[in-house]
Amino acid sequence: MLFNSFEFLVFFPTVVGLYFLLPHRFRWILLLIASYTFYMFWRVDYAIILVISTLIDYLCGRMMDRYSEEERTKRKPWLWLSLVSNLGILFTFKYYNFFSTAAVDLAHLLGVNYAAPAFELLLPMGISFYTFQTMSYSIDVYYGRIKAEKHLGIFALFVTFFPQLVAGPIERAGNLLGQLKERHEFNYDRVTNGLKLMAWGLFKKVVIADRLAVMVNQVYNNPTDYEGIPLIMATVFFAFQIYCDFSGYSDIAIGTAQVMGFRLMENFRRPYFSKSIKEFWGRWHISLSTWFRDYLYIPLGGNRVLKWRWYYNLFVVFLVSGLWHGANWTFIVWGALHGFYQVFGNLTAGQRNAVVDRLGLNSNRTLYKFIQVVITFFLVCMAWVFFRANTISDAWYITTHMFQNIGVSAMELLVQLVNPRSAPVLWLDRKEFILSVLFIALMEGIHILQRGRELRMQIAFSRPITRWTVYSLYLFVLFYFGIYNSSAFIYFQF
Repeated sequence: MLFNSFEFLVFFPTVVGLYFLLPHRFRWILLLIASYTFYMFWRVDYAIILVISTLIDYLCGRMMDRYSEEERTKRKPWLWLSLVSNLGILFTFKYYNFFSTAAVDLAHLLGVNYAAPAFELLLPMGISFYTFQTMSYSIDVYYGRIKAEKHLGIFALFVTFFPQLVAGPIERAGNLLGQLKERHEFNYDRVTNGLKLMAWGLFKKVVIADRLAVMVNQVYNNPTDYEGIPLIMATVFFAFQIYCDFSGYSDIAIGTAQVMGFRLMENFRRPYFSKSIKEFWGRWHISLSTWFRDYLYIPLGGNRVLKWRWYYNLFVVFLVSGLWHGANWTFIVWGALHGFYQVFGNLTAGQRNAVVDRLGLNSNRTLYKFIQVVITFFLVCMAWVFFRANTISDAWYITTHMFQNIGVSAMELLVQLVNPRSAPVLWLDRKEFILSVLFIALMEGIHILQRGRELRMQIAFSRPITRWTVYSLYLFVLFYFGIYNSSAFIYFQF
């Protein structure tokens, strides 16, 4: 079920109404049924994978909990069972064909006649999210950070909680499990704040992301037809498309949970205002980046190792992050690029600081921060090329042709914008282009306004006439400019 669908418009208020009407002891049953219903709207039979994953991790957690921390060696086989089971399911459905094809290609390069069977399996929606969530639970139980959950129903709800089931945030058991047992009463302020956050997420999805998708798809699905400005604009538009699409989902998920009294972790924090790649990853997909930090980067040694090993750890984490996003070389290159950015940034920190001092940029902090933001955004966009491109060859074409004939393509764009009667440019719808730029500017302006306090809180304490004027304008924009084709969220494919 999609958040931007008619089915969810009926599903959500029904679940919320029943949730607050039912006695507390029955609410977990309602939410568990609702969560499986939400997931099975996509495909019924793949809910079996959820059940299998849930039962295995529940069993492993309970068995590990039988032994004290001093008997950790006795816990280890159960941890391995959990990890191997989850990673095995993930590998079978998401990575088997990719690695088998790579093995066949390598064998042919070596002159070896080798063939591997291919599986025609549809990727289960959200499999990367819920497998990572359950693995973190098993790891935390193993290290004694949390106690194993004894209530099978509550644990099953932790795995399948519908607001964040298919695209996160990737929650930790230490945060969510306890909340699933708490009694949540109806609170007007909390409910309305949750609804406002859902509305903000829906605006980002249907007004901005789905509008940008039309122009991005036109160029990225036919990249060799373009050069210069169309490639640049499509790449910049994709940067905002994927942000609005994914952060929009996170906002709706967090707001949905908040309406019922649950607190999910923040997943985005104005990432395109970052002044470095390191800061970007502290603001982008926070639940995943902190997962990799806690369960891969730190176990590898983090930065408490020799410098070369530290760089190795950084690069490996981002390489794995790229692979997590998809079984395609484009995602691996995207992850490798971000790993390279991190390593190169650390290697050249001294030289870059010296250049900054020589140019006197430290004396004008505003200008210096602006330059840092622009450079970071440029680097992120160059990596997005590989994330969005259909193939490595397409990505290579785009990166090598986006700065060619800029003058000619810029003039074509300018003529089209100034003179609507001119011959239309293949990739551009003048009205949609202008609306896209205006809505992106509006969104970023709101981001600036709520640096101190969220805008929904500022509106809540404003005068009634101001508050209702804002609500009315929002509803007008949402219904008049929204694109309601029930398009799936980008991260559903991961």
